[in-house]
Amino acid sequence: MSSTSSRERYEFWQQHMVAWQGSGLSGAAFCKQHELNYAQFNYWRKKLLASAPDSRPAGFTRVTQLATSSAQDGLALHLPGGMRLSGITAGNLDVAVAILQQL
Repeated sequence: MSSTSSRERYEFWQQHMVAWQGSGLSGAAFCKQHELNYAQFNYWRKKLLASAPDSRPAGFTRVTQLATSSAQDGLALHLPGGMRLSGITAGNLDVAVAILQQL
């Protein structure tokens, strides 16, 4: 293996990890959608997250309103890694906050 091909693989997977984290999809769903090998995806996910100085990004996230949502459905959060919390209302907000604090 040449260092160029190693670097290309690294950059390829790094770009896919960034895209996956922003997609809101599970790893398996992302791989299926992009025709990626799921075992390789997991290998690179672990490798890239281990090399990151802080794997928990800080700051803001993008918030969008879906056209199909209604106020009765409550709030839905799509987190990196495919986790989704939905049905969050004023009545159960404390539970959602407690869950998020554990992540």
